[in-house]
Amino acid sequence: MEKYYVSTRDKNRKISPKKAILEGISPEGGLYVWDDLDTISIDLEQICKQSYQENAFTILRPLLMDFSDEELKECIEKAYTNSFSSSDITPIRKVGDIYVLELFHGPTSAFKDVALTLLPQLMKTALKSEDAKAMILTATSGDTGKAALEGFKDVEDIGICVFYPDQKVSQIQYRQMATQKGNNVKVFAVEGNFDDAQSKVKELFMDLDLEKEASQKNILLTSANSINIGRLVPQIVYYFESYKYLVNHHVIQLGDKVSFSVPTGNFGDVLAGYYAYLMGLPVQRFYVASNANHVLTDFLQTGIYDRNREFIQTISPSMDILISSNLERLLYYMSGKDTDFVNACMSSLHQTGRYQIPQELLNKIQSLFGCAYLDDEQTKQGIREVYNKEGVVLDPHSAIGYMTAKQAEERPVVSLATASPYKFSQDVLEALGTSCQEELSAMHSLQKICTDPIPQGLAQLETLPILHKEVISISQMKDVVKQAMEDLL
Repeated sequence: MEKYYVSTRDKNRKISPKKAILEGISPEGGLYVWDDLDTISIDLEQICKQSYQENAFTILRPLLMDFSDEELKECIEKAYTNSFSSSDITPIRKVGDIYVLELFHGPTSAFKDVALTLLPQLMKTALKSEDAKAMILTATSGDTGKAALEGFKDVEDIGICVFYPDQKVSQIQYRQMATQKGNNVKVFAVEGNFDDAQSKVKELFMDLDLEKEASQKNILLTSANSINIGRLVPQIVYYFESYKYLVNHHVIQLGDKVSFSVPTGNFGDVLAGYYAYLMGLPVQRFYVASNANHVLTDFLQTGIYDRNREFIQTISPSMDILISSNLERLLYYMSGKDTDFVNACMSSLHQTGRYQIPQELLNKIQSLFGCAYLDDEQTKQGIREVYNKEGVVLDPHSAIGYMTAKQAEERPVVSLATASPYKFSQDVLEALGTSCQEELSAMHSLQKICTDPIPQGLAQLETLPILHKEVISISQMKDVVKQAMEDLL
């Protein structure tokens, strides 16, 4: 069995898992993948008998083959011990006839915590064999930034720069990032949208001048976005965990198929589900749930990916994305691991803003992936409907996933809830017929409606000082990264 990851754009680029985690993205812009992923067969019976931590080890062991058993177990233990408010890590709640997988019980109340409590441990372990430092560059549409900052704060020999679109995240998301403590963290608001910031970060990874300067300082440039396989693969675990729940609660029998509805913009969360499917999870269908920036819906219906459209700022900002980076990995596996094909698609996307896949490939993708999208008004209607019928409050992203799940023909359906409703209190209150001008006050108003308490990390935001106030242009990003590397030494 192959022990190396390869680039989606260059089969000759072979690299160990530790190196892939430290590099984040391949020098030519490709994403790291493992060719033998579809040869793994996870023992479902074993999964249903084990704890979350034991399942994380079982599932990640074949994917991170150059980590020793002791290293991997230690990373998992440090990541998931006393860092989540639920002992289940990712508990399930039945809401109507949909099973809602709650992924927001971590330190920053978003699904990114599941991976970003583990990635710093994996990266720190990988660094030990390199005798180098690492500088993480991460663009965020709202949630990744805070989860990465919290996971990497004060981690020895690692610095982190987070870039978020100015005025295009929720007030809670802004305060979470702007109040972040840590000697090694830098946070910048960027003029533009998420795609502008993400594209520039990818450009910086391929910038020869920056790479040379980093190399001279013995610093590795890497990412905490889901383009990094160390961020992506921990998310596979909760798909198997949801299957364990359904079996152990006699909803299904071992071997039965399950469908999933996943609110997503960058395609990373649903790709982790696809990875679980390749590793033996019995899946009937994945539903890709989008907001008004429905570039993924259009692609899955027509085979044409076209980002040449208006960017719409919505009440589900973590999905306000027009360039879905992880779709590249799906194209790689679905095309028979054809790097020339992936290269052609990505070149066309870069040059023209669009590409089209053959009908045969589209049919293959459509046999496993469905799709739907909701605009803001439909999202608010969904929040209101679920609360009125079930007494459960969903955040805008989770509501999009839930309403998409309701449209699905298959049952059972697991719908991924990706953030606490308290992170988007104003919009949730408005959907429920109440208005509040200030986000922190809105959290307290929402607490009177919501059965779950305000998460500790969000409750603390009222008293924390704003530490990061800088707003920069896209063109300034390289300069602030250079300065951050100096500060890391």
